Amino acid sequence: MSPLLDNLLSAPILFFGLGMLATAVRSDLEIPKPVARFLSLYLLIAIGLKGGAELRAAGLDLHIVLTLGVAVASAFIVPLWTFFLLRLRLDAPNAAALAATYGSISAVTFITAEAFLENQDIPSSGYMVAAMALMESPAIIVGVLLARHYASPATPEPASNTNKLHLRELLREAVFNGAVLVLLGGMLIGALTPESNLEAIAPGFKAPFTALLCVFLLDMGLVAARKLGDLKTGGAFLIGFGILAAPVHAALGIALAALLQLPVGDALLLAVLIGSASYIAVPAAMRLSVPDANPSIYVPMALAITFPFNVTLGIPLYLAAIQYLWNA
Repeated sequence: MSPLLDNLLSAPILFFGLGMLATAVRSDLEIPKPVARFLSLYLLIAIGLKGGAELRAAGLDLHIVLTLGVAVASAFIVPLWTFFLLRLRLDAPNAAALAATYGSISAVTFITAEAFLENQDIPSSGYMVAAMALMESPAIIVGVLLARHYASPATPEPASNTNKLHLRELLREAVFNGAVLVLLGGMLIGALTPESNLEAIAPGFKAPFTALLCVFLLDMGLVAARKLGDLKTGGAFLIGFGILAAPVHAALGIALAALLQLPVGDALLLAVLIGSASYIAVPAAMRLSVPDANPSIYVPMALAITFPFNVTLGIPLYLAAIQYLWNA
């Protein structure tokens, strides 16, 4: 069976499709918000613990530090060129919010890619979890700075003290938001906890992982399908951008992985990180720091276009391209 078909017929992706179908037929199926919140925290803690344990086993050498540095640099660079492209059609606040969305990452897409690699028996390194945690915040900072620098002259400038307050709050939100904190905390705990103690909690964080991922993606399917109706706000240009941005950015990730000589599994994860879009951390930060940006543009584009493309078609296509290039 091909990786593409194997991915489409995997249980997590089928549950995602079931969620979209349930919304399409107007079913009353619903995942309670507290349950969805618990699933998010569970998946992030589980992946953080695993990454920390593997990072401790691998050690922190120059190659790992270089890889993490390149990953973080991409999170600064991608929103810059994205912003100037989007400025052809959008005002500064919306272009900046959308640039931050596509410069940041989707933890759920990363987790889905890890599950896909495990299904294909392809190993990956635990330090890629650190890359995921570090890549979430830079794009938020870049997006806010771009929005303020290119703000309309008619917009009154806030007072200096207010600027300092907003910047302090922005940095706090970018560095210490729940997703980043749980990931980094889980990694630290996984790195510090003796292996024998980790084995004691493995039945709770290892065995049920895929099953709970299925339930989480069922909820994501429900949410994504509900956002489809909002896409008419963006028009054909933005819908096309939402589809093409993922493979274009993933191609950048593949090129960087080739330069870094990463193994196949790590190359896929880097491509997925750079090719994904945030629909959790960035919207929360943009509502606070760029209130003039329209959430009905940047949220559905990330959640209803880029996310479904990546988890269904993108991940196996990126892997096929990597395997072809690495074997050439």
